[in-house]
Amino acid sequence: MSETLPHLRSELIAAGQFFHARGWVPATSSNFSARLGSDEILITSSGQHKGRLDDSGFLRADLNGISLDAGKRPSAETGLHTIMYQRDPAMGCVLHTHSVNATVLSMRLDAVTLQGYELQKAFPGITTHEGQVVIPVFANSQDIAALAVEVGQYLDAHPATVGYLIRGHGMYTWGASVADTLRHVEALEFLFECVYRQLLLDR
Repeated sequence: MSETLPHLRSELIAAGQFFHARGWVPATSSNFSARLGSDEILITSSGQHKGRLDDSGFLRADLNGISLDAGKRPSAETGLHTIMYQRDPAMGCVLHTHSVNATVLSMRLDAVTLQGYELQKAFPGITTHEGQVVIPVFANSQDIAALAVEVGQYLDAHPATVGYLIRGHGMYTWGASVADTLRHVEALEFLFECVYRQLLLDR
């Protein structure tokens, strides 16, 4: 773990800088995590500006979201990360962002349906633009435990889901590694902008 932790921390710091440059993680919004081991994750601590992260901006937590680093408090939304690691031992990273496009679409739609876009092939198991990728929208809630259960139930019924939105809040996506998940964020943000612009054109 001594080699894994610095590497993952560096990857998440770089992800934060990349996202911040594009306006996807304003102020102290968003949170990032990566798997450290079978029962431990690295996650951003509460109140961190994700574009200015350094080594001190993280903590280790168990899969119940309990901090393993004294004096450091995890984000209130840690449960939305840990449920993904609990569900899948191959899960390597969960990223949560707050872009304008994702937030506005979440306020207007009950789900974002992507179809016909070549970039859909950025997601695992998708080999053609002809299918549909559905990004569900969940109601915002301060009861993170209940929201995590709702998300889990949806994923049980729709295991191919690649991400979801929380209404008026932002996006969650995940992958086998930080690099994979960063690719999913970038692809989804491009596709959300396409949908947003298409809605404007269709008015």
